[in-house]
Amino acid sequence: MRYEISKLLSDISMGPFGSNIKTDCYTEYGVPYLNGSNLTGYKLNETKFKYVSEEKADSLGRCVAHRGDIIVTHRGTLGQMSFIPENSKFKRYVTGNSQFRFTCNKEIVLPEYLVYYFHSPIGQHKLLSNASQVGVPSLARPTSSFQKLEIDIPPIEEQKKIVAIISELEDKIELNTTINENLEQQAQALFKAWFVDFEPFDGVMPEDWRTGLLSELAEINSGKRPPMRQTSRTEDINIPLVGAASIMGYTNEANHNDRILVIGRVGTHGIVQRFSTPCWTSDNTLVITTPYYEYINQILRQIDYKAMNRGSTQPLITQGDMNKAEILIPSETYLKKFEELVGTLMIQYEINRIENEHISALRDALLPKLMNGEIDVSAVKV
Repeated sequence: MRYEISKLLSDISMGPFGSNIKTDCYTEYGVPYLNGSNLTGYKLNETKFKYVSEEKADSLGRCVAHRGDIIVTHRGTLGQMSFIPENSKFKRYVTGNSQFRFTCNKEIVLPEYLVYYFHSPIGQHKLLSNASQVGVPSLARPTSSFQKLEIDIPPIEEQKKIVAIISELEDKIELNTTINENLEQQAQALFKAWFVDFEPFDGVMPEDWRTGLLSELAEINSGKRPPMRQTSRTEDINIPLVGAASIMGYTNEANHNDRILVIGRVGTHGIVQRFSTPCWTSDNTLVITTPYYEYINQILRQIDYKAMNRGSTQPLITQGDMNKAEILIPSETYLKKFEELVGTLMIQYEINRIENEHISALRDALLPKLMNGEIDVSAVKV
């Protein structure tokens, strides 16, 4: 049945004006304040937050989102939409000032189903139909134009089946991600023991170790502007487009097929991404290649990027400054030992990462077919 979005919602509200959330509002703990990095998938990404006080959140009224709500970016990186799961880490979240939030009428539509719909090609097309690309990309009259969209919604029982299919794939991705986080923690612990606390040497740095430059162990280059970009993966457009903090879309060519580490050049700094399969690194990134992959991976996580920042309006790190970053250069013996030990751990990491890519591709292929009724959901097995 076709519905106007307004008929599917029980509540909708824009995020606070920027003047209501200034930097001096941030606290060490409290209610999470959302931004675009929290809307990188179907479910809310809870890996990194800024916070405001409980009192500040109370004062913002309907700008506060709760479990089961959906968050949409209306300015900046358009097309982002995520739901807050019922088992999320926090009971409530402050919507960002470039976002709006809404609550579904669950008698008609499941929030998970609606998010899946708007992640499909047809849903993305509808969501972005009122977008303006002049200046900062934005949706005109965000909440009112969104509520006027018309979409076809199947019966609740069919929605449940579709949600179950996609959720099963998402759960496997989430499990692999959790395992990989644990493997990363083990690698970090070994790095700290050897190269920070010098535990094998009674807490004293060996005499043949020294301070040097990152360029001595790694080659650093800038990414490039892609030939084209789209939000969703398709059969022909399936090469990950790597941004400063995450995969920001897909393109039709790769500029890297080798084993690389990627960090942000413009925008977000401090997030290290690993790739060993074809990808396109965007002009927002710096690309690091090195024979000491695992060691440099850990080194990149220790660098003070804030001190390197040259940007005035937005954060910027130059290739030259990264080359001159001072790092610890251990002996060749311990570099090789570290690569061997951590490399063994990361074999499983890479297996999980590649499996996640395949599951993601399956999910992205299934999603539009489920949404347009091309697939009979009762016949699907995953």
